[in-house]
Amino acid sequence: MTYIIYIALFFMIAGLTMSAFRFVKGPTAGDRTVALDTLTIITVAAMVLLSYVFQRIIYLDVALVYAVLGFIGVIVIARYLEGAL
Repeated sequence: MTYIIYIALFFMIAGLTMSAFRFVKGPTAGDRTVALDTLTIITVAAMVLLSYVFQRIIYLDVALVYAVLGFIGVIVIARYLEGAL
């Protein structure tokens, strides 16, 4: 079971690296917004995985709050880019 967790963490780190590269290098603001949302989703998934590894329920609460704040942030950025804000 621990090998599966290590493999999942490896893929999460690889995804974080690629998303961070797109966030920094992205040619448009839309690309950067999608990369930021992807970074948020991968971070939430990592928090859930760490909650399982350490058997701490508080990490799930933190992940949920982080996911909601990330969603609201992406909505605000999208509205700003659209010109509605």
